[in-house]
This record gives sequence, C-alpha cells and structure tokens, in this order.
Amino acid sequence: MKKIIINIGRQFGCGAKDVADAIGRRTGIPVYDSELLKKAAQDFGFSESLFSGSDEKKRCFSLSSIFNSNIFGCSSMNDDASLFAMQAEAIKNIARNGSAIIIGRAANYILRDCDCCLNVFLTSPIEERAKRVAERENMDREKALEHIERMEKEREAYYNTFTFGNWGMASTYDLCVDTSLLGVEGTADLILEFAKKTGKYEA
Repeated sequence: MKKIIINIGRQFGCGAKDVADAIGRRTGIPVYDSELLKKAAQDFGFSESLFSGSDEKKRCFSLSSIFNSNIFGCSSMNDDASLFAMQAEAIKNIARNGSAIIIGRAANYILRDCDCCLNVFLTSPIEERAKRVAERENMDREKALEHIERMEKEREAYYNTFTFGNWGMASTYDLCVDTSLLGVEGTADLILEFAKKTGKYEA
C-alpha cells in the first residue's frame, strides 16, 4: 500500500478520535493519539506520566526529578519547547516508518515537508460537541461548554506558540469537515475518498 500520513486537527468534542479509529479499522493504518506520547516517552527515556500530563498544553514545569542525565548530555530542562521538540521527533520517526493517522499535536506543521501527508481539520457545531462531551465526561451542558472552551484555548496556545501559525486556519489543511453532517462513519468515508482522489491513498 502506498504510504500515507493523515494528520487530523480538530475542535474539542467533534469526534475526531472516533473518525480516526474508523479510518484505521478500514485501512489497517495505526492511529496515534495518547500512544504517540508513550512512544515519545520511550524514545527519549522519560516517564509516560510526564507526557500524558502535558497533552497539547503550553505551560512551564520542571523535569529535573525525572530527567535522565545521559540524554542530551545535561541534567535538567525547564520549558515546553524541549518537550515539543521531543514529540516532534517522535512524530517524524513514526512518519518515516510507514503509514499513520496522527491526531493533533501540530503534526501538520511538523510534517509540512512530507509529500505523503493529507491534512484534515474536523469540526462540528458547539451544541453537538457539548452533547458529546457531556455524555463522555458525565457532566451537564454548562460544564461541558466550560470544558470545551478551556481545552480549545490550551490547544490554540500550544499550536500557535510552537508553529508560529494560527490553529484551525483552513488554509493550512487540505480538507475541513463538519462531522455532524455525515457522522463518524460518513466522515471517515469522505476522508478516504478524498485521499484517493488526491492520489495520496491507494486501497
């Protein structure tokens, strides 16, 4: 199968993980979300808990208590830029090794020079997202809306800081889709059909 990297940017609560999993089931292409962080942790000798706790959040913290002094030849790091650099290297390693579906983490920017990439952004109306988040997180509508707003601000700050771009800007993606129009399976169908028409995917 021709190698393809599908990078999926998304609004919080639009069902992007479900769409990615649907594409993965149909094609056999591995999906990287939380697993991507684990891989980064393994590659660079860090605890998985560090990466899981900093998922697409721009914030400063100390790594001195868990840093392996043999890595990079220093004893501590204090900024998110170093963490982003490690995650970026993990994403590049994944892309070098074969087809992949990568959710978030500015993968469209990190792999901007890779010809085999298809960059997709998924969205849906706020009420649809609030309903999904409320059901998934077992919270009421108002709490779900607050959670969405907080997560979107964190993702926007993360993306804009490390890419010097604007998160969610349509011009940085090949395809933008409202998942509420076709549902999870229909959106997966659309992305694969689009990938075929662009010549980036051959079943």
